[in-house]
Amino acid sequence: MLVTLPELRAAQERLRGVAVHTPLVRMGDAALWVKAEGLQPIGSFKLRGAFNKIVQLSARDRACGVITYSSGNHAQGVAYAARTLGTKAVIVMPSNAPLVKVRATQALGAEIVTVGPASAERKAKAEELAAEFGYVVIPPYDDRDIIAGQGSCGLEIVADRPEVELVLSPVGGGGLLSGVAAAVKLTRPEARVIGVEPELASDAAQSFKGGSIVAFTGDQTSRTAADGLRTQSVGTLNFAHMQAYVDDIVTVTEAEIREAMRQMIFAARLVPEPSGAVALAAALFHRDQLPPARETVAVMSGGNVEPSVLRSVLEEEV
Repeated sequence: MLVTLPELRAAQERLRGVAVHTPLVRMGDAALWVKAEGLQPIGSFKLRGAFNKIVQLSARDRACGVITYSSGNHAQGVAYAARTLGTKAVIVMPSNAPLVKVRATQALGAEIVTVGPASAERKAKAEELAAEFGYVVIPPYDDRDIIAGQGSCGLEIVADRPEVELVLSPVGGGGLLSGVAAAVKLTRPEARVIGVEPELASDAAQSFKGGSIVAFTGDQTSRTAADGLRTQSVGTLNFAHMQAYVDDIVTVTEAEIREAMRQMIFAARLVPEPSGAVALAAALFHRDQLPPARETVAVMSGGNVEPSVLRSVLEEEV
C-alpha cells in the first residue's frame, strides 16, 4: 500500500513548472534550515498533492468537476490546480476557516460551500455533493497520489541538503508527513523524520504512540490557532506511512508556535501561518525530545496567515 520511490519521482516530474522548488532558508548561524513552502503560488505545500491528483484524472472525470473539503490550504491547492487544468472546483469549507484563505480560494474561481467546524462534517458534505452532481472527490490527505505529490517536498530537501540528519514536518491529516517521510527514508534511510503537531490537537501523537488511530472532536481540534492542523484524525493510508517511516511525533504549545513565528519572521525573513511554524517550534524548544543532528530541516508548510493573527503575534510582549 505504501507509496514507492518511482511514484514520488513521477509526481515530482508532473509538478515541474507548476509547483516551486522552494528554497531552504538558514535560521541564523545554526545548522537549521527552514523549507519555505509558503513561497508556493498558493502559499502552501498543498499545491503539490492537489495537482498530482487532478492532472492524472481522465478527460471525462475532469469534465465532471472536482470537489474537496478543507479549512483553506488544500482548498486553494485544488482550486489552483483545477483552474490550471480547466476543470470546475467545488470546496466545502468550515465556518471557522480563516477569511484570508476563503477569499484566496474564491479568487481562484472555486465555488465554496460552508458547513460547521468539524472536519468529519465537511467530508460528509463533499461526499453528498459528489454523489448528487457527479464531482470527483480530491481527498486532502488519505490518498496515495496526494501523498506522492506532497513527497516531492521531501525529495527536494534531500537533493538540496544531502547530509541532512533530521527532518521535522507538521502533521494534521498526515499527507505532508507521509510523503516527506517516505521520500526522505527511501533516499536517505539514515536520516530521522519527526512529525510535529500542536499540543491542543495531539491526535496524531496519541495515535503514533498507541499504535492505532485516535480521533478528536471538532471542538477539541478547534482550540489550536494552527487551523491547518485541526484535522480530527490522521488518514488510514497516512498512518501506515507514519508507522513505516516516521521516527516519532512531538507536540508544541501555542506560546511556542507564536514565538517560532516571530523568530522565523525576524531571522529568516519568512512569514508563516501558525501551522507553518510548528516544526520550527520543535527545533527551537524541544531539542531534548529530538535525536541529535548536525543538520536539521524544519518544513514551513504554509504562509497564509490571517492579518489579525500576524498583528497579535508581532505586538505580543514576550
